[in-house]
Order: sequence, then C-alpha cells, then structure tokens
Amino acid sequence: MEQQELLKDVIEPIYRAKFWMQLTGVMLIISGILSAISIVGIIVAWIPVWAGIVLMQSAKAANKAFQSGDARETKFALEKIKTHFTIFGVLILIYLAIFVGAMLFGAIGFGSMMMSY
Repeated sequence: MEQQELLKDVIEPIYRAKFWMQLTGVMLIISGILSAISIVGIIVAWIPVWAGIVLMQSAKAANKAFQSGDARETKFALEKIKTHFTIFGVLILIYLAIFVGAMLFGAIGFGSMMMSY
C-alpha cells in the first residue's frame, strides 16, 4: 500500500497538468490537420499530430496512474512525455538547421547580387 502512495506522489504533478496536456495535444492535432491542407505542410503535418497523440496518451496514463497507483501506468505516462519532448527536440533541431541554411543561402544570394552592381 505504501508503494501506491509513493507512485501517486510521483505522478501527481503530471496528473494536475493533464488538462493542459490534453488541450495542447488537441491543439497540436488540429494544427497538424490544418497544415496538411497546404502542399508544403502535408510533408510535416504528421509531426504535430504524432506529438499531440503522444501527449494525450501521457495525460490519460497519468490519470490512470494517479487513480490506481499502478507503476506500469506511471512508467507509461513518463515514457510518453519523454517521447513528446524527443519529437519536439528533433523538430527544433531540424528547424534550426533549415533556418541557418536559409540565412546562409540568403546572405550568399544577397552578396552575389550586390557584387553584380
């Protein structure tokens, strides 16, 4: 019985954030669907949808873990949060690489344009 109380204490902060996790998950799914409408957006639309689904799974597991004190549900909730942040970490690195590449391309293009004058 003591282990269940400890697990409830561990999962409580995530349990209390479950509304915001669910809201963010829904908004990510909606933004992914809206991104899929455009030609360019369809390439990356699956990423926010995936992140939203993972976040909602984590919120659901956190609720179950808090209600039952189940160690497996606690671990599942924490693993899903880890997956969510991994998705966004990789996505941010990709966006930064694209941004730096675009800045370099723009600087080279602007420099060559200025050289022609």
